[in-house]
Amino acid sequence: MEIQDRVILITGASSGIGAATARAAAAAGARVVLAARREDRIRELAHELGDAIAVRCDVTDQRQVASLVHAALDTFGRIDVLVNNAGQGLQAEVEQLSLDDFRAVLELNLLAPLVAMQAVLPTMRQQREGAIINVSSGTTFADVPGTGGYVASKIALERLSTIARNELEGSGVTVSTIIPFATSTEFLASMKAGRSEAETMTAGAAFDSPEQVAEAILELVITGDARKDLVPAAYGGTR
Repeated sequence: MEIQDRVILITGASSGIGAATARAAAAAGARVVLAARREDRIRELAHELGDAIAVRCDVTDQRQVASLVHAALDTFGRIDVLVNNAGQGLQAEVEQLSLDDFRAVLELNLLAPLVAMQAVLPTMRQQREGAIINVSSGTTFADVPGTGGYVASKIALERLSTIARNELEGSGVTVSTIIPFATSTEFLASMKAGRSEAETMTAGAAFDSPEQVAEAILELVITGDARKDLVPAAYGGTR
C-alpha cells in the first residue's frame, strides 16, 4: 500500500514513535488522525502537519475509541491504516509484581490494541483494503529479570497480531508487527512502575531515534510484511 493520500490513524501520537510516525506519514502525503490523551500536544502537531485532525482519546475506553473512529470517518471518509502505538512500560520482578499494575499494562498494551482493531476492521473490510501495525518491543527477545509483566503483554500482542493476520487473509487487510529496539522517547518517564530500575538497566545503551522506527512502520505499511524488527543481531534480531 502506498502512503500518498492514505488516511493513517495513530494512537499514542503525542510524542515519541507516534509523533514521528505522524510526521513521516504526512511528509509522504498521508492524511493523519492523531489520537492521545494529551490533547494540547496533538492539536499542536495537527496544526504543524496541516492535513490532520487531533482527537483526544484514552484507548482503554472503548467508547472513546469508537468516537475516534467516527471522527476519522466523518473527516476523511475512510481509514486505511491503524498504527497501534500507545503503550506503557512496567519494571518489577515477578515476585513483587503488583497485580493492579499488571492489569493496567495489559489493558493498555494488549486489550486497547484489540479494541482499536475491532473498531476499524468493519471499515477496512468494506474498503477491501487496510493495514494494521501493532507496536511490540525488542524486550521480547530476551528474558531480562524485571521485564516479565511488560514482556508478557507484548508477546501476547505479537501472537494476537499473527493470528489476526491469518484470519484476515484474502480480505485485503494486513496485520503486521513492528519490534523496535531501545528508542529515545518518553517511555522510561511514563512507566507504570520501576522507572529507576529501568533507567539503571538501560544506562549507557545506544538508543534508536523515533524517526528510525517511524520509517520502519511506514515500510511495513508499504510492503504488507508480517513483521519487522529493529533488534541488533547480537540480541537475536535481524539488524
